[in-house]
Amino acid sequence: MSLFDDDFYSTKTSRKREPVWSPKRPTAAGAFEKITGRKRYVALAAGVVGALGMLAVVGIVHAFGGSGNHAEGPAVAAIGKADVQQMNISDTVVAATDKIKPAVVSVITAKKDDAGQETGMGIGSGVMFARSGDKVRIVTNSHVVENGNEFEIVNFQGEHRKATLVGRDRVTDLAVLETDGKDIKVLAEFGDSDKLRAGELAIAVGNPLGLGFSPTVTQGIVSSPKRTIPVSLTRDSADYDWEMDVIQTDAAINQGNSGGPLVNIEGKVIGINSMKIADTGVEGLGFAIPINSALPVLDALIKDHKVKRPLIGVTTQELQAFKGTDVLKLPADVKTGVIVFDVSGPAKDAGLKAQDVIVQLDDRKIDSTITLRKYLYNEKKIGDKITVTYYRGGKKMTATLTLVEAPEQ
Repeated sequence: MSLFDDDFYSTKTSRKREPVWSPKRPTAAGAFEKITGRKRYVALAAGVVGALGMLAVVGIVHAFGGSGNHAEGPAVAAIGKADVQQMNISDTVVAATDKIKPAVVSVITAKKDDAGQETGMGIGSGVMFARSGDKVRIVTNSHVVENGNEFEIVNFQGEHRKATLVGRDRVTDLAVLETDGKDIKVLAEFGDSDKLRAGELAIAVGNPLGLGFSPTVTQGIVSSPKRTIPVSLTRDSADYDWEMDVIQTDAAINQGNSGGPLVNIEGKVIGINSMKIADTGVEGLGFAIPINSALPVLDALIKDHKVKRPLIGVTTQELQAFKGTDVLKLPADVKTGVIVFDVSGPAKDAGLKAQDVIVQLDDRKIDSTITLRKYLYNEKKIGDKITVTYYRGGKKMTATLTLVEAPEQ
């Protein structure tokens, strides 16, 4: 239905692979290396959120007609109380929806060539959250605006406004747009995702399947306030190369809802809907980026138009993903680590070479590319020094290097 595939995370389990080690094995394309030899589900990107989430109130009546002398049994009385509770929940959902709905928008992403001809279009969701002078800022998913060069938002009343891209980050799947703020009165209010508990009510709002179904609402619960899921940053791969901490919810999910808000019963945004598990027999596995995790990313995108991250300068794959690594002459007790396939920047300057096996950064054991990357991104800064422990030809060695800024992904 669009140029931009909303399903950019694969849900297929990759077959167990144990490739034979070869010094000439090709490196992974781009800055993110594929990680082989794992069997798992990988989240499928699609904006979380789907259908109307109103609870139906079932009227309880006497089971039999007559003179009215029938006594109301305990079961009927209990069901009646449940109906009252459902009515209260329904009213809460309506109030929360009314509060957030004016801040939710459709995000139309277009790609045009040099001649101005449109070569593709995609539609996702977003939520207006801040003002900057006479402008209003919108948060959405990075994959909603990926590859586009013209952007437009449409509010719940059907009004179209041109928008510009402030910045996007593929790793966290977040982006910020900016549009004219004239006559925009309602902005979303952020809640505290760190205080979420399993079982809490969650309401997802977005625009599934394009403008004809906007906006729609889904009521669900928070299945887990913090779930770590593997994701693939390359659309053509079932192997994952990053992990995200997300809110799991059972809200219904449809294409086009990416970037919409997940809100609590107060109508405050607790997450940005981003992913789902979509496979045969799988229902109610949707994921949202916690708003507390999103806030520093949004600040960085507004300030620098990107998220600045440190770089070592190595392309790696897991040692344990390969058979036939005897040629590396590793000690018998070295079972995990990452094999270096290519070096550049600080790593090259520090003397690292292809076929080195990195086992430690500072005092942190490194058993996968994910571990290496998370240590760098979460605990180190550009300009920091880092000590790399590695094996070369069976000999344990160390090198100290200074981290530089990684190129934009």
